[in-house]
Amino acid sequence: MPLTDFPRVRLAQAPTPLEDLANLSRDIGGPRLLVKRDDLTGFAMGGNKVRQAEFYLGDALEEGADTLITTGAVQSNHARVTAGAAAKYGLACHLLVEQRVPGTDAGSEYQGSGNALLQRLFGARLHPWPEGEDEAGADARLEAIAADVRAAGGRPYVIHLGPGHPPLGALGYVDAAAELLAQARDQDLAPDAVVLPSGSASTHAGLLVGLRAAGNPLRVLGVCIRRAAALQAERVLARARWAAELIGRPDVVGPADIDVTDAYLGPGYGQPTPAMIEAVGLAARREALLLDPVYTGKAMAGLLDLARSGAFPPAATVVFLHTGGAPALFAYRGLFAEAGP
Repeated sequence: MPLTDFPRVRLAQAPTPLEDLANLSRDIGGPRLLVKRDDLTGFAMGGNKVRQAEFYLGDALEEGADTLITTGAVQSNHARVTAGAAAKYGLACHLLVEQRVPGTDAGSEYQGSGNALLQRLFGARLHPWPEGEDEAGADARLEAIAADVRAAGGRPYVIHLGPGHPPLGALGYVDAAAELLAQARDQDLAPDAVVLPSGSASTHAGLLVGLRAAGNPLRVLGVCIRRAAALQAERVLARARWAAELIGRPDVVGPADIDVTDAYLGPGYGQPTPAMIEAVGLAARREALLLDPVYTGKAMAGLLDLARSGAFPPAATVVFLHTGGAPALFAYRGLFAEAGP
């Protein structure tokens, strides 16, 4: 089924740039590093979730929904973009706010600034949820909120993040894969690998499906930001297979295509590591590139470490997929209070 057959609302400013990271490349003395700037998708402060929201919102409007309901952590980029999409199209929005990061008490910057602030500005109604790692429980709570909306005469549309639901958002990155390949051709590039954060896995899975559907064997390495590599590999494969089925290419991805590492995860989701802090600082000072502490900071830490250690050939070209998330920097301000040369 071609992507044009899926309901879609255009939100992203695309194509996003594909740029050299010339200073970081010189610093590591190894492969050529580039960045695919999906932090610049524009809508509601951008990021990868904008491409995903195009398909969820399109489906919601097709169904006649008047309310969007979803879940995410306090500093969720997905929740921020969903709230923005709801505001733009005149829908109500309910967000289940999961407490995934220990030690972030009520009243802290983490709870009140960054994405959490933007969700409120967009007019979302927030529902606290104390269980950060209970996806089944969170999905059940979403359905309970949806039942309340129906009882009040509303028409809810639920965007689940747990497994067992069609990953429509992944289609945004099936499309982005074609965009990346076109840019590489235009710039006379032959990338050897893409490195990206791997969390809910829709971006990772969609990009992988899009590349393989185009007949491209490019390595896609996901840096785990929420769970161990074995669990994340299962999740990426399941989402990739489902996304492949959605576009009518069920056999395009298999276990050999899944490549993840949890070496840079640290204590868990949203919890800082020294390597992440270093990577965020280096990217800012050397490239004026703003990463976030949860996703892209850890993924860049992985990329830099792998490049320095010779995991990529010196002549390789490696693309870093920047999935956005800079608003969360302000929620982690204390980590970077002493940042500088």
